[in-house]
Amino acid sequence: MKVVIALGSNVGDTNSHLHHAISELAKSMTIVALSSFYKTAPVGGPPQEDYLNAVLIGQCEMDPLDLLVAMQEIEAMAGRTREIQWGPRTLDLDLILYGESAITEPHLELPHPRAHERAFVLEPWLEIDPDGFLPGHGQIRDLLAELKR
Repeated sequence: MKVVIALGSNVGDTNSHLHHAISELAKSMTIVALSSFYKTAPVGGPPQEDYLNAVLIGQCEMDPLDLLVAMQEIEAMAGRTREIQWGPRTLDLDLILYGESAITEPHLELPHPRAHERAFVLEPWLEIDPDGFLPGHGQIRDLLAELKR
């Protein structure tokens, strides 16, 4: 199943956190494409440092909830805490897309409910998937163009 995962970090050695997360994710899936790393301003939350963001596309056969648990374990390995909503973090992994799945569970909503509003997701995604499509919202290139207006 095609998965799209957004990665972000703004605490500590952000580059190392992202590289370690990619290595760990590769244990659960085949990574098909990985974007460049983008330095971006934080969105929402308290004042904090800029983020380093990336997006990867993978092929994964895990159940989406099991994948989410694996992603949260990778975040925990990086020292991620969840004390402040949208606060600084060593590592943030967001499951953006899992095939064509539409899921609304207490801990998982797919496609990701705010991905279409986040240039830090759309821009790296567009880099590696020029024909990318977010179900319910449209082409990634169109969503990004709309945000930049």
